[in-house]
Amino acid sequence: MRKRLLIVGCGDVGSRLVKQLHLRYRIVALIRDRTQAPVLRALGAVPLVADLDDPRTLKRLVGLAQLVVYLAPPPSQGVKDSRTAHVIATLGQYQRALPLLERSLPQRLIYISTSGVYGNCAGEQVDETRTTQAQTARAQRRVDAEAQWREWGRLTGVTVSILRVPGIYAADRLPLERLKRGLPAIRDEEDGFVNHVHADDLARMIAVALTRAQPGRIYHAVDDKPQKMGEYFDWVAKCYGLPLPPRVSRAEAQQRLSAVMLSFMGESRRLTNRRIKQEWGFRLRYPTVFDGIVPTQA
Repeated sequence: MRKRLLIVGCGDVGSRLVKQLHLRYRIVALIRDRTQAPVLRALGAVPLVADLDDPRTLKRLVGLAQLVVYLAPPPSQGVKDSRTAHVIATLGQYQRALPLLERSLPQRLIYISTSGVYGNCAGEQVDETRTTQAQTARAQRRVDAEAQWREWGRLTGVTVSILRVPGIYAADRLPLERLKRGLPAIRDEEDGFVNHVHADDLARMIAVALTRAQPGRIYHAVDDKPQKMGEYFDWVAKCYGLPLPPRVSRAEAQQRLSAVMLSFMGESRRLTNRRIKQEWGFRLRYPTVFDGIVPTQA
């Protein structure tokens, strides 16, 4: 009998994961927007509508699946992830009520986090042993979620593993509107390094993690080649026949870009991916953005 896989927060990456795994597992996809349900059914998943901000809607999660992939983002405010806390509390109530049932808790949970937990590393190479130094509330919420899940795994014996993910891209996830608006990029001498992963490769990494990730282990879900952010924008522009973004100093950028974009531009790091290759034998389909984004007609 196929194991049941619960995907919490089944958006774009979750849908790609469903396409890969619907023949291997019985998949339940937790969503907030019920209009997504027909699409997920067509892909081979059973949609489950719930609200992670309302614990009363989460009761159906208990004892539901042997495997869990948690893709849902934290709330948009504060430095704590209350959504993760709600899910853990729900599962904990069930465990206390029925401690003898083997199905009372999942066997394995994969939490999808962000590379933003490292903060600004001044362009240094970063592996999974580096201490987190989250510098934004958004990243602090991710650090909190990671801590909650790892502690839960230690207390319950559930195998909890964490994938830290950088910028996700795909043909339908590119900064085309930004380029069309002519927003600037930072001059090369002041620019920082960014990391990427193709959405399809990320879904493949998650699929492998379900069988090969180790308890309490952190992995970088990232491609082979960090690059300057401006270099990335330039490549997308060239591939789609758009004007190259104008280059400005970092000081000028402060006057022309949003606070959110500036926060991303204020962090520079080069993530390594040796762990997924050495421990999992993982091979990227798109080792760089130059492989994953190809020239097309504008």
